[in-house]
Amino acid sequence: MHIYFSGIGGTGIGPLALIAKQAGYSVSGSDKQDSRYIEYLKSRGIDNITTSQSRDQIAQTHARQPIDWLVYSSALPKENPDHPELVFCHEHNIKATKRDELLNEILSQKKLKLIAIAGTHGKTTTTAMTVWLFKQLGMPVSYSVGAKISFGDMGQFDPKSEYFVYECDEFDRNFLAFHPYLSLITGISWDHHEIFQTQADYFDAFGQFLDQSQSKILWQKDADQMGIQSDNHCSILNEHDPQIDQIKLAGFYNRLDAYMAAQAIHELTKEPLDKLLNMLSNFPGVSRRFEKITENLYTDYAHTPEKIIGAMSVATETAQPTGQKIIIVYEPLTNRRMHYTKDQHSEVFVGAAAIYWVPSYLAREDPNQPVLEPQELIKSLSPKLQNIAKPMKLDEQLKDAIKKHLAQGDLVLGLSGGGGGSLDEWLRKNFAT
Repeated sequence: MHIYFSGIGGTGIGPLALIAKQAGYSVSGSDKQDSRYIEYLKSRGIDNITTSQSRDQIAQTHARQPIDWLVYSSALPKENPDHPELVFCHEHNIKATKRDELLNEILSQKKLKLIAIAGTHGKTTTTAMTVWLFKQLGMPVSYSVGAKISFGDMGQFDPKSEYFVYECDEFDRNFLAFHPYLSLITGISWDHHEIFQTQADYFDAFGQFLDQSQSKILWQKDADQMGIQSDNHCSILNEHDPQIDQIKLAGFYNRLDAYMAAQAIHELTKEPLDKLLNMLSNFPGVSRRFEKITENLYTDYAHTPEKIIGAMSVATETAQPTGQKIIIVYEPLTNRRMHYTKDQHSEVFVGAAAIYWVPSYLAREDPNQPVLEPQELIKSLSPKLQNIAKPMKLDEQLKDAIKKHLAQGDLVLGLSGGGGGSLDEWLRKNFAT
């Protein structure tokens, strides 16, 4: 079967393309632009990728080898319901679905038990930690992680595996397509406001997801918000459990993610919890999660208030031993999200000595919403943080400011959720060694 992946450079579609190839399918795909992820996929043997999404391009691919199934990202029909690839498939009776249907097909065909990691924040790190534990225990595992990891591909199918570990995204209600064997909820706070019109709608979706799960693990705070009680199929964790302090990782929220991953593997394998927690003290991390670009310069995917607080906790614990100043460069993702969350940013940067706020990364925007500029968004900060915040652009002035801070030995942290053309890409281009 020939599967064509539209938006193959995305962190949801790309790993699935790898999994499909390893599971024996013929794979090709397209994206709007070239990226590090596309180069990564090509290095893993998926070389039939184009960075044009025109009708002629997909027609040429189909002529070389007939396409049986087009898998697209959730954003594709939202950005353009008449996308030329979708129109072509409709005209040629080619099956076209979101990624969840293909993954369910693979799970069914390969008889895999789904371990789904869902939540507003922490799911990428927790997914990677769960995979790390399987690998440390020498147990075969199939998985999909929404970021590059140093201990394996972003996506992997192992024919010997019993479990499939999946970062299960709530965007466009994707996670409701699954009925997991075990679900982990890393933390819930209202997000994707264009999909979930109210906070109640968002929580209701998570409630449905948990109802569809055979077993589940979640934190007490989330259980209380959702009115869930522990039972034989539901484990509720205490974020103040003293065993969490056994994990030697920087950042309180990283330790929480590690504890949840360890509890999941403990329940599945009966391996001693202490052993698993010690293994996670050596977890090597995930790309874009406090990833070091050069000496004292880091990049992080934090793009919601909760994720920013988590990144700040890692930065604070990293800087404390030497008394470094923490310098923040912040690129919001997206303008749409900032219309809903700007007031939640009041205290998220506490601990920073300076904040450089650059224009938001724009994606899937509502044309009826005005673009909020950095100087306006800075007003959402507390008075103390406003005094150290400055609107900036991705230009030579910002480059010189970062160079000055690095020369002084400061810790500089770029917070950015975007892909091509983002702050993260700009930092790598200008500072990676």
